[in-house]
Formats: sequence, structure tokens, C-alpha cells
Amino acid sequence: MFWKHIASAILKNRLIIFICVLALSAFMGFEASKVKITFNGGKVLPVTDSAFIRYAEFKKTFGQDASSMVIGIKSPDIFTKDVFNDWYGIGEELKKVKGIKAVVSAANIYNLQKDTLQHKFVLKPLVTRPLQTTAAIDSIKQQLTSMPFYKGLIVSNDGQSTLMMITFDDKIINTPYRVPIIKKIDQLGQAFEKKHSIKVHYSGLPLIRTVVGDLVAHEFSLFLGLSVIITAVILLLFFRSLFPVIFPIMIVILGVIFSLGVLQLMHYEMTILTGIIPPLIVVIGIPNCVFILNKYFHEYGISGNKMAALEVAVERAGITTFIANVTTAIGFGVLCFTNSELLTQFGLVASIGILLTFALSLILVPIIFSFLPAPKASQTGIKDSKLMDALLAALDKLVHTKRKAIYAATVVLILIAAFGMSKININGYVVDDLPQSNNTLHDLKFFESNFKGVLPLEVSIDTKRKNGVMNLGTIRKVEKLEKLISSYPQFSRSVSLIQVLKFSTQAFYGGNPEYYRLPDGLEQNFILNYAANSGKGGGSMLKSYLDSTHRVTRVTFEMVDAGSKKMNTVLAELQPRIDSIFNPKKFHVELTGSSIIFIKGTNYLLKNLYESLAWAILLVAAVMWILFRGIKMIAISLVPNLVPLIITAGIMGFFGVPLKPSTILIFSIAMGISSDQTIYFITRYRHELRHSKKTISQIVSDTIRETGVSMIFIATVLFFGFGIFAVSKFGGTAALGILLSITLLVAMISNLTLLPAFLLSLEGGVNRDKLKGPDIDEA
Repeated sequence: MFWKHIASAILKNRLIIFICVLALSAFMGFEASKVKITFNGGKVLPVTDSAFIRYAEFKKTFGQDASSMVIGIKSPDIFTKDVFNDWYGIGEELKKVKGIKAVVSAANIYNLQKDTLQHKFVLKPLVTRPLQTTAAIDSIKQQLTSMPFYKGLIVSNDGQSTLMMITFDDKIINTPYRVPIIKKIDQLGQAFEKKHSIKVHYSGLPLIRTVVGDLVAHEFSLFLGLSVIITAVILLLFFRSLFPVIFPIMIVILGVIFSLGVLQLMHYEMTILTGIIPPLIVVIGIPNCVFILNKYFHEYGISGNKMAALEVAVERAGITTFIANVTTAIGFGVLCFTNSELLTQFGLVASIGILLTFALSLILVPIIFSFLPAPKASQTGIKDSKLMDALLAALDKLVHTKRKAIYAATVVLILIAAFGMSKININGYVVDDLPQSNNTLHDLKFFESNFKGVLPLEVSIDTKRKNGVMNLGTIRKVEKLEKLISSYPQFSRSVSLIQVLKFSTQAFYGGNPEYYRLPDGLEQNFILNYAANSGKGGGSMLKSYLDSTHRVTRVTFEMVDAGSKKMNTVLAELQPRIDSIFNPKKFHVELTGSSIIFIKGTNYLLKNLYESLAWAILLVAAVMWILFRGIKMIAISLVPNLVPLIITAGIMGFFGVPLKPSTILIFSIAMGISSDQTIYFITRYRHELRHSKKTISQIVSDTIRETGVSMIFIATVLFFGFGIFAVSKFGGTAALGILLSITLLVAMISNLTLLPAFLLSLEGGVNRDKLKGPDIDEA
């Protein structure tokens, strides 16, 4: 009765409701127009996680760690006049750009010199203007070579490569203002490359995040367009009429606008995940319109009364599509249980968008078609074909005559898939989603080969006492830790208080490279006094590496993008070795920084996404319990949807697709979507079981024929709809599309073979009179 009242209310108040929807659409469209692309990559770890809290404390003390971009070249001509001067020119040009805090390169470096009058060190640039002679450049090269502080940092160990480090202002690093700065850097680099025929490489987290943001914006438009085109073609093939194509497409586009409006109203930004919500809404929303229209055409063919047919269509299709959308929303909504900002935003907006699109379909389809001409006599819903009839007949015969073969094949597939699952590799990379052909990925490899990477790793050392860092024994321990970490091939040489003190000792002795070492006990007070008096604005030159109480110090490394699997092993190996240097009872040593947060975020997601899958299964099971009120029926409903997940996991293992945040999303989403088809099948089966005197065998045959066309239609839309993501330039999105398409295709086959086979096997155990739960008709 509830859905009958809903249907009646919609049609009786259609004009008022339509105007209200248009007004709300205008508002949501205005909000959607304000959606912005994220510039910080999105938070994966929850803000309550201990690692995230300590990272936030580190940034509060020392500032942003991922604020530098690098450009690099490899050439034997680095120290020739024209190349050197143009490299210097790039640095000088960038120093003038608002938002760039510092530029350091082989042509823009500083020497540390002793000022005996003021008892301090002074940083003096080696180059103050373009050099006119080869001899002058040779002199700069010789001076650079005599400063070990820069070795492996600005110039590679073999002397063939050099980089320019460009540090952004912390205030603009995670804002749109960094984009024009990066474009300016790119323009200067391209001009240099064109003039000297020397390849210029670009990298650093600010650049990587900008490239990802640009791809998100591009793919948002691309996939929204593709999803509309593909669903329109499929609708046309099935309905062979324009109205059932044009208006459902318009409705789901409205659903997209509402979803983007929700994104903005929640003050979220568009990330790599929320960027795929619009095409998801199109693909998932179309079946709502189709079920209502199909029921409408069918009822009109029986009664010939347009308004009555629309009312019956909403009444009977409404409940089924509502439950189907609830289970689909569950598949996305359980991602909120991860407590990850990135996934919570995706799951919440997607689930709300799905339910809003359902509501729009339920309201607008009957209203729009009530104003359109009545269907033609030949228009009776989704067009059957001889091929479709033959396919469904073959499935019906298979289910009735080859049940044991179906069970045996299922068991064999599960066993094979289980073997494949044992081969699954759990891994994630910082640049995981960038395509292998992307220049940013190639350039990252350049810096990994020549400078051991550009991804920041920070070590925070808390001595637990004021001025504890300045103790000579502590300083020696920090030096030992630096040597330990730098001995691993994944990490670069360090930049820290130790390097500054060594540079200071060298400066104290007139720049003699033999004195690039830590000060001894007699020298320490003099050198620390000089260092304390040095720095801009009277600040100590050591302040970048010390907190205000000299209790905490930092050590900065760069690292390669070795993958979370390898880095977990390395970090686990490092921890006891670090503890052997710094007694945990006296010191607190924390590995942190953007790279560590990424690794810990990957570990966290994998753990919590397993839990979200478990929640999806439990919540879908709860929906099945509400509908069917029986343990056997719940088991029958769940198994056909779990088998595709197992098979997909096996495929991932056999084809070497790693289990990472983007691919593990597949399972909870697929569980929610594929269970829709189970609901369509079983609700129709149960309706016939309760209202007809046919045998179970006859009812199963009728259900296959009556729901099969719709199920195949939905599977086709979903398969090709999700399949469009296969052309994504993001590896994770492409894998998500391919694997989700495969999973949902297998789920359709499972629901048209394994599910009816189970129902036939229960033939002797079904008591028609004890069937409980609400009576739901199938559209």
C-alpha cells in the first residue's frame, strides 16, 4: 500500500513536484559548479591515527615536508659556459616568482664562510651573475667539488647529473596557486631543453599531485561523456525507440548534478575517487529508469490506460528498485567504516548520489511520460529477440538437466581461484596510478637512478629533555643513524643538523674540505656559538633542524618509490637497528614524512577494506533476512554473489594484479551491485511461489525467462559502463573498471545458473505457506 500511495501522490501532484525538482536542480547545479579539484592528494590515514598525529606534530614544528619540486639534467656539458649560465638564469627567474621560497642548484648555491668580527657564519652565493669565461666556471666547479655538503644532493656522485631544487611557500603548496608556478617552471625547462638539446626531467610531490589533479579533471569529462554514450547506445538497442533513451539519460545526468552538489555541500573536493562518481551514477542509475519504463510499457500493453499503467509501474517497480539501490548504496557506504577521509568521502557521496538518483528516477519517469504520448502498440518494453530467447532457453535447460555439473564447475572454479588468490601480491606505490608511459613516471626514475629518489622521508628524534640534541653524544648517535639509513639503497644521503655542523666546521677552518666533519669537544662551543649567531633576521642557521627548546631534531632523506611491500620489510628491519643506537627508554625516534604516511595509509586501508567487505556482506545479508526471513534463503542469496568475488581474486593472483586500495574497492562495491540481481530473481520467484499452483521447476523456468532479459540488460549496461574505466590513464582506475566488469558479468552468470540450481535443489524443502516477509513484485 505504501508504494501505491507514493505512485498516486507523484502523479496527482506531478506539476508541483516537477517544478520543485527543477528548482532544486538549479540549486544543486549552482553548488556543483563550485566543485574544486583537490591539491593535497587526499588524506588516507584517519586524523586519529597515531602516525598521522605525529606527522601533524612534525609539520607544526618543522613545516611542510613535501614542498619541493626538482628539475634535473644529465649531460657532460653542465659546466660549459652557455649551459651553466642558462641554468643559472632559470634559477634567477624562478626566484622572482611569487610563491617560490628558495632555489638551489649547481649555479645557485651558497658557500658558508666565517665572519670573525661578528662571530658568525655567512652564506655567500658562489655565482651572482652570468659568468663570462670558461676559467670562471671551472673555478665554480672546483669550489663546488670542495664542498661535500652538496655531493649527491645537487650534483650526482658521478658528476654527470645535476638538479635544481625549488621550494614552494607552505601557504600555497596545497592551493591552486601552485599550478601556474609549475607551468612557469615547465616553460623555462622546455626553453632550456630546446636551446641545448638536453633533456630536462621534472619531479617532486607538488608536481606529481598536480599531474594527478589534471588527469582527474580530464577523466571526469571523458568518462562522463563515454558513460552517457554507451548507456544511450545500449538503451537504443534494447528499446529501439528515442523517448526511452533521451529521458533516462537526462534523469541520470540530473543525478550526476545532484551528486556533485552533495560533494560541494559537504565541503569535499574532487579526488581521484570522487572524480569517478559521475560516470558511476550514470551506469548505476540507468537500470532504475529501465525497470520503471519496462513495467510501464508492459502494463500499458495490458490495460491501455496510460496513467493507470504509470501508477502500477511505480508501485510494483518502486520497491524492487529501492531495495536494489539500498544494497548498491551499502556496497559504497561501507567504505565509511574505514575512517579514511579519502574513502569515506567517496563512499558517502556515492551512496547518497545513488539513492538521490533512484528518487529522481522514481519521480521523474512517471511525470515525464505522463506528459508524453501513450506508447505505440508495438512498444512493450525491452525488445526480446530470437537470440535472447534461445540463450534463456539454454540456461533453463542447463539448470534443469545439469545441476550437478553446475555445482562441480563452481567447486572447480573456486579451487582454481583459491590457488590464484595465494599468488596475490599486496603492494602500493606513491605513483601507482600514473600510466607507465607518463613522463612524470619516467622522470621519477631518472631521479631515483641519479639521486636515489625525491620522495621525502623524515626522521624525528626526541631526546626527551631540553637542549638534549646539542649533547655531543647525541650528535654522534644522529650521525650513526644517518649512516645506517643511507646504507640502504632505497634512501639518499641525509640533510640534517649533522651536515650543517660538518659544513660549519669546514667553514671554521677556511673551507678546507678535510675539515668536513663534526666538531670535537674543544671546537664544539666555538662552532655552535657561531652557528647560533648565524641565519636570516638574527635567527640561528640551525633552526630548520631543531625545535625551539633544542629537544627535538629532524633528519631528512629522499627515497625511491620502492612500493609498500618492500618498504614495510625495510622499515621493520630498520626499527631494531635504530633502537640499538637510540635507547627507546631515553629517546623517541619516529620515521615520518609524506612517504611514510603513504605506506602506513596503504597498510591501514588494506586492513580496513577487508572489514568493509565483511560489513557489506553482513548488511546485504540483513537486507536478505528482512526480505526472505530464512537462513536457507540468505545462504542461497549470498553464495552466488560471493563466488564471483572469489573468482575475481583468483584472476588478480594469476595475472599479477596487486591488492592495493584501488583494487580492493572492487569487492565491497561488487557485493552491493551484484546482489541486486539476486533480489530481482528471488522476489519474482517468491511472488510466483506464493501466488501460483505451478511446480518449483515450472516457477524457476518462468523466473529465468521473465527476469533473464532484464538481468542481462543490467549486466550489459554495468559491464560496458564500468568497462569504460579500462581506458583510464590511472592504473588503479583501469584495474577497477576491468575487474569490476568481470566480477559483475560472472555475477550475472552465477545468478542465472547457480541461484536457480539452488532453488531447484530445495524443491522438496519449500513450504509455500511459511514464506514470510513483504510481498514484492518484480518489475
